[in-house]
Amino acid sequence: MPDNYEIDNVDIKILSLLQHNAKKPYTEVAKQAYVSSGTVHVRMNKLENMGVVKGASLDLNLTALGYSVGSFLGVFLSKSSLYEKVASELKKIPEITSIHYTTGNYSMFIRIYAKSTDHLKDILHDKIQKVDGIERTETFVILEETLSRSIAL
Repeated sequence: MPDNYEIDNVDIKILSLLQHNAKKPYTEVAKQAYVSSGTVHVRMNKLENMGVVKGASLDLNLTALGYSVGSFLGVFLSKSSLYEKVASELKKIPEITSIHYTTGNYSMFIRIYAKSTDHLKDILHDKIQKVDGIERTETFVILEETLSRSIAL
């Protein structure tokens, strides 16, 4: 793939179609994008190699799987320079679904899913607050998620 490859309207159309349904066969994407399925395959490989597409994933209903308590956690680090070390430790906790290095009041903002408030308390007390470098945390329980999406192309 050339280093100067630029994303064009065909790439955007392919990404847009797959963004709505990642399981859609390339033959169907090709029909809707007015290109061959081989073109879709080649373009998707290029976009993956460029890091534009990071793979495919399932959008799970975590509540249906028993994880009914979602929360955000503001994390205060004892030193900002500990971010990478702390993030590395937090990645080991399976209930954490995202970790962000932030500006403002918190050094980090993370998202957690738990099966109950007792489970959330155990995650906080037994796992997160034992990570060296975390000074303190502030928890925000999610009452309802109205929107979760990627940027529409």
